[in-house]
Amino acid sequence: MADDMKIDDYLAQGGMLTSPDNAPPRYRAELLRLMAAFVDSELAGAAGFADIINEGPGVKERIAAARIVMEKTDHADRVLRLMGEFGANTDRYASHHPWGDRLPRDAEIGTERTNPDMRLAVFNYPLDGWSDAVVMNLLMGCAVGVQLADYALISYQPLADTIRRIAPVEARHTELAREGLERLLETGTERAQLQESVDYWWPRVRLSFGSDESKRTATLRAMGLRHRANSELRARWKAEAAHRLEELGLSIPQ
Repeated sequence: MADDMKIDDYLAQGGMLTSPDNAPPRYRAELLRLMAAFVDSELAGAAGFADIINEGPGVKERIAAARIVMEKTDHADRVLRLMGEFGANTDRYASHHPWGDRLPRDAEIGTERTNPDMRLAVFNYPLDGWSDAVVMNLLMGCAVGVQLADYALISYQPLADTIRRIAPVEARHTELAREGLERLLETGTERAQLQESVDYWWPRVRLSFGSDESKRTATLRAMGLRHRANSELRARWKAEAAHRLEELGLSIPQ
């Protein structure tokens, strides 16, 4: 960065920061908020899936579920360590919160976060058995892939590097969900049952992308903490998820 360039201009032109010492207050606050949302969603997602492991129809499926729980928890830990460099109390963070808490399945909360954490609203809803969990994992896995592709371009270099290492593992979770759904169909699960789960989770995952545009999103894009508009990310998810469902003989809700 040139000595006479303001840091806001530097970020707006695609500049990268490498240390908490370089980050101005507003940037630090927004970066920590973004990291907290990721960490909390990974921990809440892992906790919800942990409760379903023993409902897996076979040993292979249970191993896959346990692997997802372990790796999502590891991903949360990696980003949490970055938060610790900004002064977050990482010792208390993961162990002093009921990550497995869920609302009733028929609750309608939109994009609101009802817990004192920063998890995405979709992680407030409970899983309803093994097949429902696999459907949710497929749809949310597609959403995570789209979001991480954007986060990999983030202007805080240590986080961008961490996301690039996490993204292929998360992509494998989506593949495990696809394989799980194929296995369910092969062993007699009715498509109608799986379609009910698609119809339930689709609008809730869709809301993870937020509104089409907001003043805050514009601010994040100016800081290099976001690159694509919510509407573009949502459209990419819809196309990817619809393709995955079509391969399985399922469809997006009308």
